[in-house]
Amino acid sequence: MGKPTEFTKQEQRTILFRLLSYTTPHYKKIIFAFILLTLATLAEIVGPLMIAHFIDDYLAPRSLSLQPLLVLGGGYLAIQVARSFITYFQQYKFQEIALKIIQKIRVDVFTKVQGLGLRYFDRTPAGSTVSRVTNDTEAIKELFVTVLASFIQSGFLLIGIFIAMFILNVKLAAFCLIIIPLILLIIKLYRKYSSRYYAEMRERLGELNAKLNESLQGMAMIQMFRQQKRLESEFSAINEKHFLAGRRNIKLDSLLLRPAVELVYFGSLIMALSYFGITSLNSPVEIGVVYAFTTYLHRFFRPVNDVMRQLSLYQQAIIAAGRVFRLLDESEVAPEQKNAGETKIKEGEIEFRDVSFSYDGKKDVLNEISFTAKPGETVALVGHTGSGKSSIINLLMRFYEFERGDIFIDGISIKEYSREELREKMGLVLQDPFLFYGTVMDNIRLHNDSMTNEKVKEAAEFVRAHHFIEKLADGYEHRVVERGSTFSSGQRQLIAFARTIATDPKILVLDEATANIDTETEEEIQAALAKMRKGRTTIAIAHRLSTIQDADLILVLHQGNIVERGSHQELLAQKGLYYQMFQLQNGLVVS
Repeated sequence: MGKPTEFTKQEQRTILFRLLSYTTPHYKKIIFAFILLTLATLAEIVGPLMIAHFIDDYLAPRSLSLQPLLVLGGGYLAIQVARSFITYFQQYKFQEIALKIIQKIRVDVFTKVQGLGLRYFDRTPAGSTVSRVTNDTEAIKELFVTVLASFIQSGFLLIGIFIAMFILNVKLAAFCLIIIPLILLIIKLYRKYSSRYYAEMRERLGELNAKLNESLQGMAMIQMFRQQKRLESEFSAINEKHFLAGRRNIKLDSLLLRPAVELVYFGSLIMALSYFGITSLNSPVEIGVVYAFTTYLHRFFRPVNDVMRQLSLYQQAIIAAGRVFRLLDESEVAPEQKNAGETKIKEGEIEFRDVSFSYDGKKDVLNEISFTAKPGETVALVGHTGSGKSSIINLLMRFYEFERGDIFIDGISIKEYSREELREKMGLVLQDPFLFYGTVMDNIRLHNDSMTNEKVKEAAEFVRAHHFIEKLADGYEHRVVERGSTFSSGQRQLIAFARTIATDPKILVLDEATANIDTETEEEIQAALAKMRKGRTTIAIAHRLSTIQDADLILVLHQGNIVERGSHQELLAQKGLYYQMFQLQNGLVVS
């Protein structure tokens, strides 16, 4: 279980200021919204003053002249109508600004995720990342859409109400200032405890998403091995912790939000009425002043209640924003290239020179790996699971950064090439190819507009995929569902081969590319693979030794070391590890 993300007061302030920095591009609209907010607040404050004027100057002395009353009533009505329109436009502007800010944050987060290094995904469940991109940004949206607009409007209204109260009665208004420290104390207590509960709720929500994502991805295995009960139990345990954290926060809300504020309100109302009652014993009290003051007191607590109600959303948003910013500040990005200049891959010669590598910084999975793949040659990597084959591919493809040794292409460090050049000149085919939602054409072209339909079909014909694609309902426009689950593993692999060949790479990387293909399909594409390798430097991982017997160089790895190297016949003659693996795969007894 992950540890809840907690933030200190200073960190929460930093998060808030960082969120507010997103408002900078919209400062003109914000100024306009503030002007509208000021006008709406003034209209709301003027209303009780006009009613008090009517009661004390016209109603109480029975001075009911028609013209002044029409002017007063018409003015009051005009102000209220204007306030309604102004409030509408003001709220619309604040909402528009908020949605644009959230749009920008979501794009920033998604862009960051696209550029993260694979180390991050190795240690972070996919569901947790999804939760930050979706649930957490949604919580931030509430901050801008609801909370800040409410806080600002309430702040303006509170200031205006206090000014009006001082105009009516300076002594009583000054005495009512004692309300402010009480309200601030309630807010302080609420923030102190709610941040802990919301942090745990957010963490548990991420774990729920991670468990759900794992279940959906592995549904076939879950059902086959009857793991439903176990996963249901694990999901329920996480859900229970999420529920308990939520219940603790509900208890806190029930105590410190509305009830505590209502208690302060009734205390202040009793105090105000008592003051007017005592004052009336010595001198007359104007009814209009009593009405206006109690009305302002009531209106004072309305925005306070609004603020307290939104405080819950504010606390959620700050915790969610902190989690999002930690993702945005994640340092485990994809390896950087030193030179994004014009260095180009021309021949495709690959050299590993004393390369050592560790995923966790503690235990090496590769130890001083050195070998050279000449242009047009095929170098095969074989070995038992965990020997380091895939790690060599990961470093060559620049999925992970390495610190010891170096890798050269055409005599130039791989770190000196731009990422675009590496991706353009190196083609990768994995054991389990990934197909995107869309069409077969899209999956081969990968939305490269410069690649014509004819070139896509040529690539498919080259790898012998054209025949089965043409038999599909819509041919190359056949819809591909998520991960291409409606295709056989062999068909998915053929599409992946076509995708790679369509880019005409200089270097070909095959990671168990024929492992999931049936024997008949394998025989079909072996000829295509032979054509693919011509004129290209090829690095191939293979468990089935029969697929790499014609390789120019075979490297045998064991526990991160190259223990044998040579051609197929040379390695058999050595009667070492490769010989044992070959004997086992051919059903022969190893002595």
